[in-house]
Amino acid sequence: MEIRVLRYFLAVAQEGSITKASNVLHLTQPTLSRQIKDLEEELGRPLFKRGNHNMTLTHEGRMFQKRAEDIILMVDKATQEFHSLEEISGDIYIGGGETAYWSLISDVAKEIINEYPNVHYQLYSGNSDDVAERLDKGLLDFGIFLQPVDLTKYNHLSIPAKETWGVIMRKDSPLAKKKSVCLEDLLGLPLICSRQATYLSNNANPYREWFGAYFSKLNIIATFNLVYNAAIMVNSGIGYAITVDKLANTSSESSLCFRPLMPTLELGIDIAWKKHHIFTPAADLFLTRLS
Repeated sequence: MEIRVLRYFLAVAQEGSITKASNVLHLTQPTLSRQIKDLEEELGRPLFKRGNHNMTLTHEGRMFQKRAEDIILMVDKATQEFHSLEEISGDIYIGGGETAYWSLISDVAKEIINEYPNVHYQLYSGNSDDVAERLDKGLLDFGIFLQPVDLTKYNHLSIPAKETWGVIMRKDSPLAKKKSVCLEDLLGLPLICSRQATYLSNNANPYREWFGAYFSKLNIIATFNLVYNAAIMVNSGIGYAITVDKLANTSSESSLCFRPLMPTLELGIDIAWKKHHIFTPAADLFLTRLS
């Protein structure tokens, strides 16, 4: 199986037809059709459903598409890394979840770009599981994680910032009249909680520790990995979202507001990378500037 054939497959999957893909790839239609047919024969599975004017992926095709995308990304990343070994240039791959402190990363990124204009950044947004998976596969140089998260298998450093946890609610909620929210206020309420923080059960989970013995008694009606979606549910009156500040729109024009937890719960942010990961000069400089 050749890399170029994987690129052919991905082009057909994206364009939805041999005709369109052959134009993009500058190949003849018979040549491209033969390559896709040979690939299906090699795998022993049909990758496309063929219609009169279009081609759609089969279940097997969708599975293979994800693998092919990862392979191509790794090949392109490796090629770029070798090209940039002799100078500070090329791409730095960073993944992370929602945090208002991406600005700290941005400050370092801007500083490097100003000095080395041939450095570029590839950003990936996802929850902690998504970011960890891509780190493990070598598709990211760095992952940004909001605590609590288990980073025992990575090298990591703490970013000098803390996220304040609290509750997003509608402004017409009786709870909105309070300046802060205590544990007793939350008992019995329909809660929408961070999936990452809720299900992380290792010994050091300050989120769960804040609730203590009452955690198992909470009325958790939903979990989320993106605050944006949780805020929509809150706005609909479904429940109260426990999350960090500054991620949802709680401006004067919004119908939502944020109230911090009391006692205060502040958790840190870590940037992590694979142990024994070999950085390009650009990525190594990025880490040095962060440290």
